[in-house]
Amino acid sequence: MQYDIAIIGAGPGGIFSAYELTKRAPSLKVAVFEAGHSLEKRRCPIDGKKVKSCIGCKSCSIMSGFGGAGAFSDGKYNITNDFGGTLYEYIGRQQALDLMHYVDEINMLYGGEGTKLYSTAGSQFKKLCIQHKLKLLDASVRHLGTDINYVVLQNLYNELKDKVDFYFDTPVQAIEAKNGVFTVVCGGAHYECEQCIVSVGRSGSKWMEGVCHALDIPTKSNRVDLGVRVELPAVVFSHLTDELYESKIVYRTEKFEDNVRTFCMNPHGIVVNENTNGIVTVNGHSYEDEAMQTENTNFALLVAKHFSEPFHDSNGYGESVARLSNMLGGGVIVQRFGDLVRGRRSTVKRIEEGLVTPTLAATPGDLSLVLPKRILDGIIEMIYALDKIAPGTANDDTLLYGVEVKFYNMEVALDEHLETAHRGLYVIGDGSGITHSLSHASASGVFVARDILAKRA
Repeated sequence: MQYDIAIIGAGPGGIFSAYELTKRAPSLKVAVFEAGHSLEKRRCPIDGKKVKSCIGCKSCSIMSGFGGAGAFSDGKYNITNDFGGTLYEYIGRQQALDLMHYVDEINMLYGGEGTKLYSTAGSQFKKLCIQHKLKLLDASVRHLGTDINYVVLQNLYNELKDKVDFYFDTPVQAIEAKNGVFTVVCGGAHYECEQCIVSVGRSGSKWMEGVCHALDIPTKSNRVDLGVRVELPAVVFSHLTDELYESKIVYRTEKFEDNVRTFCMNPHGIVVNENTNGIVTVNGHSYEDEAMQTENTNFALLVAKHFSEPFHDSNGYGESVARLSNMLGGGVIVQRFGDLVRGRRSTVKRIEEGLVTPTLAATPGDLSLVLPKRILDGIIEMIYALDKIAPGTANDDTLLYGVEVKFYNMEVALDEHLETAHRGLYVIGDGSGITHSLSHASASGVFVARDILAKRA
């Protein structure tokens, strides 16, 4: 089979590349290859009753499939250059922001209308944070919610399905480059294309590493973020979430001078499992529909670790820590903050007697046996710092789930077109190591589609 353009990965980057290509050049023959399922077939078997923990599906419906790992996230699109990636270093700050706003317009057009756009501009909480050695990062945040996010994705798929050839449940084994033509190898099938866009997300990090090695594309080590997911009564953070929804707050620890940050805040949300390369970690979701909301808010506290000589495998380090949690708890471990600071493990009885009802069935345990001391000390410091702006954060019954790991792909060597040394081979989204968010990944997809069309003109 021959195509003009092949897209590997149907996450936000791949979807918005396909959308832009079909809108601007409908005559082009485009294929999208996705290792996971189509959207309607993405169902995690964990129901909290019959199936309480990860059973290791061949293809994790939370992490793979149409919509990527963000399909069942809470649909937060952060429109900012302050966090979420370094796309602006390649295409410029203004163009990056313009593309993120364009993505927001498309989302509104395909089912997101009526959802709220929050902003930190002029917020009173900036001063409050500074007074307590915290920094509130600037952003505009569009919150779709897990439910509306799904609707938007379904509408985008309906828009694309008759214009693009989708190959679901079709893992790509290799990409071959020869004489200006790319061959996408899927089992016994081969597909040729003139341009190839790789958008495999974080879960494709090992695969991406293999492709770069095979095609002699230079890479450099990226960071890994390690930490926990905090769950507490929604009223504790309501003064922040009502105004900002998502507050990205950074704290620099006194002991080690490490940066600890809040990430992926889910007001009235739920805590969920994730399976990355066979390792069960934790994440959070929230819904726009009030009927699906809970009395809890959850968010991650993460410490970023960069490694230099002689160690380069940051993802391997993160995986090793996560495997410890899986070894001790059979998956995710949960611990009361009061138990952690007292140096004792949590038990089923202590969790049940606490004032916070867990939204995820996790194994009560001791996170100090899993997380390195430096990471854990930073998290404890951050919880006490947050308690000053949101009293109640450091309550004994606050729940900590571990571990939460954000794996970042090694940074692929790309030029200002997001193109590799192989002309016509582009790498976008979180698989590039350049973007770390829905908005940045989507924007990179639009950017590359327009770049390809400009060169084909």
